[in-house]
Amino acid sequence: MTKKLTQQEINNKVWAACDTFRGTIDAAQYKDYILTMLFIKYISDVNKEKRVDYMDKYSGDKERVERAMKHERFKVPEECSFEYIYEKRNEPDLGDIINIALENLEDANRSKLEKVFRNINYNSEANLGQTKDRNRRLKNLLADFEGLDLRPSNLEGNDIIGDSYEYLIANFASDAGKKAGEFYTPSQVSTLLAKLVEPKEGDRVCDPTCGSGSLLLKVADEIGSKNVALNGQEVNGSTWALARMNMFLHEMDNANIEWGDTLNNPLLKENDALMKFDVVVANPPFSLDKWGAENASADRYNRFHRGIPPKSKGDYAFITHMIETLNEHGRAGVVLPHGVLFRGSSEGKIRQQLIDENLLKAVIGLPANLFFGTGIPATILVFDKNKGDNTDVLFIDASNEFDNAKNQNKLSKANIKKIFDTYKNWETIDKYSYVAKLDEIIENDYNLNIPRYVDTFEEEEPVDIKATQEEIKAIKQHIESVEQKLEQHLAELGL
Repeated sequence: MTKKLTQQEINNKVWAACDTFRGTIDAAQYKDYILTMLFIKYISDVNKEKRVDYMDKYSGDKERVERAMKHERFKVPEECSFEYIYEKRNEPDLGDIINIALENLEDANRSKLEKVFRNINYNSEANLGQTKDRNRRLKNLLADFEGLDLRPSNLEGNDIIGDSYEYLIANFASDAGKKAGEFYTPSQVSTLLAKLVEPKEGDRVCDPTCGSGSLLLKVADEIGSKNVALNGQEVNGSTWALARMNMFLHEMDNANIEWGDTLNNPLLKENDALMKFDVVVANPPFSLDKWGAENASADRYNRFHRGIPPKSKGDYAFITHMIETLNEHGRAGVVLPHGVLFRGSSEGKIRQQLIDENLLKAVIGLPANLFFGTGIPATILVFDKNKGDNTDVLFIDASNEFDNAKNQNKLSKANIKKIFDTYKNWETIDKYSYVAKLDEIIENDYNLNIPRYVDTFEEEEPVDIKATQEEIKAIKQHIESVEQKLEQHLAELGL
């Protein structure tokens, strides 16, 4: 029996292919070239295997085979296939050949791939160097992928390619440093957030700042079913394209991912109104400057009726957008900087209204250095439109719940379980969590700073003054003895 490709083998081979670009351009840029090529190789191999199967099934009847191929998930014309591109690897205009293949592939799959490849240019001199260097790099890239057999029959499992894609995105984020936060939320944070919103089968889910789509897929994983409607919007064109490909590789073909600015031009709509969701999750850019405050008062969807956040900090703009897109029993979870818990002025007024409307369910303080691009600790706010008569708010101080890693801290499975179990059980735990009454929050002027509710102060051991004095006396005597011996030795040496 032929040995099938494992997840680890594909991960290793594709990560090694990145050597073609390392040291030339940064990971935030070359990730697009690698991930797009993985996508092309995969759909080419899938179609190649399907064609062989149909040829066998229909005894070589090419007409019937072509008719059957038109019903496959993706149509891959011959001049768009990886094999065709590889055969042209020695051509002087290799970058153009790849670009044209992508355009034709997009045209052949207009309903799925429209605009997906518009932001990727394999003929870019700025990114890939002058013609000779560019051709050499692209030729090496094609050679790396040519040795990777991604036919479904050669893979160990159905999810292996999607998981490799996720693996690559995570590794690119690690390499990309500060720019990584634009397209990736660390996996363990996504897992925790997905658990906290408690999604279920049949839910309509949204991420208004979806990046490469990892958080949406984590919510689907938490449900454990394809029976979920995933929706997202992403402002960055190349990151939006990654999200689209990510959905296809995880067989979430019906995911609705829009390209545009959520705050200034929300595109997830129904009947010219904002689409409503059972679950909304997000890790928006922290304290976004120039988010569009100047246009907020005229917002056609009236999202900012509680007040307009400051123009230099868009945190509450994202919060209010998420709240306004929840249905009557919807739940939302959002990762934000701690400033949202206590900053005053317009943010304080919005925070007060959200609490008075009984929308806030939990405040969870996370450890520092969890996120790419920033070392500051963050917080997760959980909102629930169906709290009923319960006006309490749960505070959890999980700032010490992490494993040390080389470049950044990580939440372990045990850390995540402890946080979620405390949330689920609605517990007050000494020096860890506290269920606060609404009156207490009002008494604190709606300030949600976690130390006001969870006292993590550790008292120091009492000092035994008498014993300390005796210890100091003994040390002084020892010093005097040493000094006397030193003087004696110096005298013997005639110094």
